[in-house]
Amino acid sequence: MKRVGFVGLGDMGMAMALNLIKEGFEVRGYDLREERLDMLEKAGGHRAASAGATGEKADAVFIMVMTGQQAWDVVCGEDGLLKTMPSGSTIILTATIKPAEARALVAPVADAGIHLIDSPVSGGKGGADSGTLTLMSASPQPVFQANQDVMQAVGEKIFHVGEDIGIGQTVKASLQALIGSTFTAIFESLVLGSKAGVDGKVLHEVFTASGVGSPLLANCSKLIMDRAFKGTGSQIGTMYKDMGISMDMAKENGCAMFTAAAAYELFRSGISLFPEEDNWSIVKLLEQIADTEVRW
Repeated sequence: MKRVGFVGLGDMGMAMALNLIKEGFEVRGYDLREERLDMLEKAGGHRAASAGATGEKADAVFIMVMTGQQAWDVVCGEDGLLKTMPSGSTIILTATIKPAEARALVAPVADAGIHLIDSPVSGGKGGADSGTLTLMSASPQPVFQANQDVMQAVGEKIFHVGEDIGIGQTVKASLQALIGSTFTAIFESLVLGSKAGVDGKVLHEVFTASGVGSPLLANCSKLIMDRAFKGTGSQIGTMYKDMGISMDMAKENGCAMFTAAAAYELFRSGISLFPEEDNWSIVKLLEQIADTEVRW
């Protein structure tokens, strides 16, 4: 059975690491927080003293950090993976970063004789917990095929989106523009119906049964009406960061993004007001403006 490293044991990373353990892989993980390493050990994993230490004798190492700079440090830093991973092993970059930041890793990784898969994920904490994430993976086909076993341990729908590193991040940035815009449309629609006097339960039942019904809509609507704005695994800072990548990509490619731009500004306002809360907290700003509250 393969030995797998995992760097970044936040809500998403920990869930993914636990699924790898459940599938029988030997997992060695690293996070800056001791309590996350304790959780990993209790589940049958092994703690590493540094990011680089996760790569010792590893066949593959997942990276699930927040920023491109963190990804660079994990791979190329003083205690990075390139110092420890054996030739022929694979780095699987599941973090969401800028396409250019992913491409910057290509040369140093190749020079070390290591493979790289650019594979951001979608599906949130629920998908991470259940092992049903969607992976959008870019790499040479032989590398992609050789790592199907570890990728299938964390994901259900695994797409090979291209050969070139950076394409995975490009697909994810396009997707996040859609998801972020969808979130804010849901927030506004629920507030509109509530202000006009419709019960939240009615809104939820009709919206989710309509042509735009989806697991995203059902989950988002329920969390808002439950007033669950913190600890749901969808921190507002992550979506704000991701949409910033989407907007930067739009600027670089000369694309007009009217809807996504408005959604990004709502997320900017939301993170200013509720920096420690989750995406759904933005609805509280809209409720304040409309003098209403969305509840069951």
